Amino acid sequence: MALHCADEREVGAALRAFAAQHPTAHHLAYAFRLNTEQGFVPRFSDAGEPSGTAGMPVLKLIEGRDLINVCVAVIRYYGGINLGTGGLARAYGGTAKLALDATKSADFVKMQTIQLTINYKQMDAVNHALTKCNGSILDKAFNEQVDLQILLPAIEAANFIKRFKPF
Repeated sequence: MALHCADEREVGAALRAFAAQHPTAHHLAYAFRLNTEQGFVPRFSDAGEPSGTAGMPVLKLIEGRDLINVCVAVIRYYGGINLGTGGLARAYGGTAKLALDATKSADFVKMQTIQLTINYKQMDAVNHALTKCNGSILDKAFNEQVDLQILLPAIEAANFIKRFKPF
């Protein structure tokens, strides 16, 4: 399994769901790399395999492809044959590669949340501009004016604020 996760909470939910799909599996090794305010956070788990043989090869693959906000998990059912440390690393790394090859990736776009107050006449123009830049309205309050909480690419934020002043 390889999928986008925005934070550790999403990683945990994804891992729990994946484990629930494979209740008789012996090992669930994983790795993830998230972009946080503190920088990149890489983590991995060998899931009871010898140290560095399961999660580390998965993390190295993620880092080698320079992927951000991704979680990769590999399930292993023990079949009675010991693979050795090299065999385990190849098995976990190879399976993670297959999972990543089967998914589509997109360029990372740093997003920013802004507060904006506009007049009612500007609402359609704001919606149109947000659609064009892949932004979205997170929250809105209709008072004398419209108070918005907007998520949009950080590179667009300053121009967006300048463009949509209420007066």
